[in-house]
Amino acid sequence: MRWKDWDLNLKIRLLGEGMINVLFWMFFPFMAIYFAESFGKGTAGALLILSQVIGVLANVIGGYCADRFGRKRMMLIASAVDGIAFVVFALANSPWYHSPVLTFICFSALGVSGSLYWPASHAMVADLVEPKHRNEVFAVFYTTVNIAVVVGPILGGIFFFKYRFGLLVAAAVLSLLLTVAISWLIRETVPRSEEASGFPEGKKLPWYRFLLVQLQDYRVILSDRNFMLFILAGILVAQTFMQLDLTVAVYVKEAIPQQTLFSLGDGSIRTGGAEFFGWLLAVNGFLVALFTVIVTRWVNRFPEGRVFIISALLYGVSMWVFGSSTALWVAVAGMVVLTAGELAVVGIQEGFVSKLAPENMRGQYFAAASLRFSIGRAIAPLAIPVTAWVGYGWTFILLGICAFISAWVYQLLFRRLNRVPGESGLPRAQGRDSLKEGVSS
Repeated sequence: MRWKDWDLNLKIRLLGEGMINVLFWMFFPFMAIYFAESFGKGTAGALLILSQVIGVLANVIGGYCADRFGRKRMMLIASAVDGIAFVVFALANSPWYHSPVLTFICFSALGVSGSLYWPASHAMVADLVEPKHRNEVFAVFYTTVNIAVVVGPILGGIFFFKYRFGLLVAAAVLSLLLTVAISWLIRETVPRSEEASGFPEGKKLPWYRFLLVQLQDYRVILSDRNFMLFILAGILVAQTFMQLDLTVAVYVKEAIPQQTLFSLGDGSIRTGGAEFFGWLLAVNGFLVALFTVIVTRWVNRFPEGRVFIISALLYGVSMWVFGSSTALWVAVAGMVVLTAGELAVVGIQEGFVSKLAPENMRGQYFAAASLRFSIGRAIAPLAIPVTAWVGYGWTFILLGICAFISAWVYQLLFRRLNRVPGESGLPRAQGRDSLKEGVSS
């Protein structure tokens, strides 16, 4: 799908969200350091967990609201909250006033607004793009995020500690400009029929009925056994790539000594420890930013089930490679294998969720699908104390086994989807038909 064929909604969002993502990654990686210095490590850890839990709850609500009230409305509200939060964030880190408590409140507000924004954002892509082009469009959006992940921390290392107030003011201005662009230039895409909305037109519900209906809808999602297998497999495989800034970071810092990375004539480049971890992240971000769209187009030729399974196996192998040696190039090889597993599925997983989801519940399905990462990130830190009990070698073996079990769960899922349509458990016939094209034979 060529750029000129993209809907104006998508073009505006890609450019606006791309700039916001760069600014976000200019401060986000350093917030743990900021809170640890301000509150102490113990309190900072508890606050970050609390912020994450609040974000998960907001994500569930955001998916429901995207289906009930519209994609544009939720994106507009979330973007406006972003702008206001950044304004207060900047004031709390200004030359005239400093407040870590207010900074944490703003940081949490940004997490909530993001959780409200992204289910609506993903659902809008599914609304606007034909199924055959969705994977490619999702891949382009993912590429912009990874460009931000590469560029943002590099710039943030300069601006966050020296020019924090100016950085946050710039984020506030861009967020408010994105809010204006969404308001004026983006149209609503959510189906507006009574069947799609789930409510008679114009009917108002009291807050307790609203929550009850919402819980009933999510109960329907959780009763979708295929979808739950997808979430379970995602949680298991997340125990590998979530370790990049956890166990892998600690392992590289503590276990990989200074070594020669390159040698040319009389000169050489030596690295190791925390410095080398930065190199590894750069390798991951560079490869993802460069090859996401290309790999997505390539893997679209293969059955989705096979791609998910191979991706999980690659994640598992990468963990075993990391734990097999403390040599620099072995760690680089492990990162390349892990990135290959990431590239295989980043462009197709959102499209797969849109196939599983009934049209009138896309926002909620995308929100529920993010539980793979939310729950995975909540569990992943447990690997760090495991290293103290059994050592890094066995920890990486266990993490690899988690990924291999995930591949087995994906196999179960796609076997179910390959059965007779009446037994597949999908919520609608259209979803069953579209999925059969991607099921592993």
